[in-house]
Amino acid sequence: MVVVTNGSAAEPALKFLIYGRTGWIGGLLGGLCAERGIPFVYGDGRLENRAQLEADIDAAAPTHVFNAAGVTGRPNVDWCETHRAETVRANVVGTLTLADVCRGRGLVLVNFATGCIFEYDDAHPLGSGVGFKEEDTPNFVGSFYSKTKAMVEELLKNYENVCTLRVRMPISSDLSNPRNFITKITRYEKVVNIPNSMTILDELLPISIEMAKRNLTGIWNFTNPGVVSHNEILEMYRDYIDPSFSWKNFNLEEQAKVIVAPRSNNELDQTKLKAEFPELMSIKESLIKYVFEPNRKTSKA
Repeated sequence: MVVVTNGSAAEPALKFLIYGRTGWIGGLLGGLCAERGIPFVYGDGRLENRAQLEADIDAAAPTHVFNAAGVTGRPNVDWCETHRAETVRANVVGTLTLADVCRGRGLVLVNFATGCIFEYDDAHPLGSGVGFKEEDTPNFVGSFYSKTKAMVEELLKNYENVCTLRVRMPISSDLSNPRNFITKITRYEKVVNIPNSMTILDELLPISIEMAKRNLTGIWNFTNPGVVSHNEILEMYRDYIDPSFSWKNFNLEEQAKVIVAPRSNNELDQTKLKAEFPELMSIKESLIKYVFEPNRKTSKA
């Protein structure tokens, strides 16, 4: 079946099939659809079970499919180091199966992936403002989680119906959610302090819906322009939320002693997404508008 992609007008009547009902992004996406009056259903099938996915699509008759399912590990990606078969099943076999089923039905699949497949290097030095582009080859293999994500991204390039969104260190206005990057680092005993590209979900998830409407496909760096460091975020948290908040830093060598797998640190280039969505705010502007101002507990100066 022919898949019409990249900028072609979607049918006026939309219906989304979403995988990841119990996940953070999947839940937020369903909430956005409900708010906007976009009909949607959550998929019941296991991603690696082709027959179940086909049954879901038959029952739902969607115009687009979103994949926000997969394995990130609990409480963090270190889980994937000791659960490798389970990680491959969900992140590689499952995602590829869904992409293949969608292609056979002529459906665009919007796949929430990760940008944690790169690390600063000589061509993209820390602090240089030179970010990794969509066509760059992943260079971070420190964690098994990232290895599976890089593996599946490469394979998905062969599916012209897939829109791959590279999410990084996702943040939302819900500061009680344990998956929220801000919530995580406020609870850590110590944090590193490294500038990174990050994704403000309150701004970018609505853009993912618009991308589906436009039938955009291919790989997209799905972060806000620019970088922000751990300390800069925690300074905002102190200034807007809790004036008594304090934290301690440690370096990568010290961090390595308390984690199993190294973590990715990078800047992603936002030229492509910004050209499609010129209104996209810089990371620091978006943090203030969508996260810290709505949650402000301190008085304005």
